[in-house]
Amino acid sequence: MTSSPPSAREALGPAAALRIAVVTETYPPEVNGVAMTTGRMLNGLIRRGHRIMLVRPRQSPGEHPQSSWLLSETLVRSIPLPRYAGLRVGLPATASLARLLVHERPHIVHVVTEGPLGRSALVAARRVGIPASSAFHTNFHAYSKHYGFGLLKPAISAYLKRFHNQAACTFVPTRELKAQLAREGYRGLKVVSRGVDTELYSPARRSVALRKHWGTDDDDPVVLYVGRLAAEKNMPVLFSTFEQIQRAVPSARLVLVGDGPQRAELTRRYPQHVFAGMRHGVDLAAHYASGDVFLFPSVTETFGNVTLEAMASGLAVVAYDYAAAREHIVGGRNGMLAAFDDGEAFCRVAVVVATNATLRNGLRRAARMTASQLDWERVVDDLASALLDLIAQPERAHG
Repeated sequence: MTSSPPSAREALGPAAALRIAVVTETYPPEVNGVAMTTGRMLNGLIRRGHRIMLVRPRQSPGEHPQSSWLLSETLVRSIPLPRYAGLRVGLPATASLARLLVHERPHIVHVVTEGPLGRSALVAARRVGIPASSAFHTNFHAYSKHYGFGLLKPAISAYLKRFHNQAACTFVPTRELKAQLAREGYRGLKVVSRGVDTELYSPARRSVALRKHWGTDDDDPVVLYVGRLAAEKNMPVLFSTFEQIQRAVPSARLVLVGDGPQRAELTRRYPQHVFAGMRHGVDLAAHYASGDVFLFPSVTETFGNVTLEAMASGLAVVAYDYAAAREHIVGGRNGMLAAFDDGEAFCRVAVVVATNATLRNGLRRAARMTASQLDWERVVDDLASALLDLIAQPERAHG
């Protein structure tokens, strides 16, 4: 009796070393959720022995591509993203990407961002017969109204759907987003969540000296915001909520960590608050841990990595009931939730947390316990397994 040939997955093996071409328009040291997540994912894949061919825009004129056995970079031309300083989009490069794929012959192409470079990667992968996956990281269609492109929202939404439906699979960070996109006609959706570095982000990094620098005693509640200072982050709700908190607790302090297009305006308008600017690594972790209450009023997130970072740092998180908060917060146990985009409800629960030390401390302990179970290693394993599944199913090679 003749045995059947092994399947692609059997041939590769459960711990196969994959060759993965990753195409992204943002990458560390750029500071944003997509860059951070992509960097974490790739570092985890490399530690597992997978070979990464990274294609991304050149971030500075003198930058040179990295090259090692498990990571090789190709740097391409780019232009700034209009009205969104600090982010760039790669220029179309279908022909050169197709040549690269023919030469390197990766098992799969993973497209992180939806710009011209990402679209070129999908077209090139189809042209040379290599399966492709994509990731839905950013609600650009939700951002449109904040940057003067509200009338283009239907066109942007249609573009994003066509883009992702060209891939065999689109990875999304939450079950909620998967259901929403499925209703809109997206195909091949799979949830691969996000993790958090609980060694870096830890209550142990709380700094008395930093709190004194902010002008607060240890018993005074410090209200923290970490993120871009930008229109899409719903900053008016943040400031109006803190005003209500300070009426109830005059010694409360508001600290904002981050940068963005609204920083200069907000600094002039609210000189009484602490604008700590951009922070990184251990310094950022100390800023998190030295707060008490974390307010996150954004309504444009696909996930919101800062939610997990705040929970890991032992903060009482107040957020809207969607994205990462819906996935990981049980209201009243390890954080507080408000109905989506209900600014009055957000303010009410934030004031309750700020004025009730017993509740606040209980939320902080439970948040840290929840975050301790959300390590990046499990997330990277999920991604590697999902990519291997796609490679092993030729009938799903293209969307």
